Amino acid sequence: MAHISKATPLHSERIERLALFIDGANLYAASRTLGFDVDYKNLLAHFRRQGYLIRAYYYTALLETEEYSPLRPLVDWLGYNGYAVVTKPAKEFTDATGRRRVKGSVDIEMAVDVLDLASRLDHAVIFSGDGDLRRLVEAVQRRGVRVTVVSTIRTQPAMIADELRRQADAFLDLADLAEHVTRRQVEPRPRTAPPRPAAPRATPAEPFRETAGDLPE
Repeated sequence: MAHISKATPLHSERIERLALFIDGANLYAASRTLGFDVDYKNLLAHFRRQGYLIRAYYYTALLETEEYSPLRPLVDWLGYNGYAVVTKPAKEFTDATGRRRVKGSVDIEMAVDVLDLASRLDHAVIFSGDGDLRRLVEAVQRRGVRVTVVSTIRTQPAMIADELRRQADAFLDLADLAEHVTRRQVEPRPRTAPPRPAAPRATPAEPFRETAGDLPE
């Protein structure tokens, strides 16, 4: 399996037409576990240097029952700064431990957009570690599109499903991408640690800060 190092460009000899497909909750969880915040302005600029960026999609689930969502400022900022934002209603429930949980998979929304855009792409970059996307990657590859999956294996356990990593043409570890898309370093968050109280977000380009129990799954 090919591996793209942080020093390796995503394009080959010619300029590739590429698009980003970002599972927002997945990227947030991975970056926070690695100990950094993503600056979405820097992320967009980095990939614009890698080829001809057709589109950058950002997917997230939002609770419609709340008057204010901590995700809303980020979603609004992304929509005005070069991202195509796709939202869906999230479902709220209480787990067996009594913790408030929010569930909202965006796999279907992502699959529709990837397949719809495939005929105009050379390269699809998918930010997710969800093994359910393996068949999507396979279908896009049959259309002649190269697929890079961005997640991480630097955590215990790894945050990318092995079947998805094997299917992709290339795997880019988020830890190797960090220097290009980081706003500031934060203390790494153990995956098993209890949630911490929410804190206000400093700027729209900085990811929301929310308790782990409130993140979409």
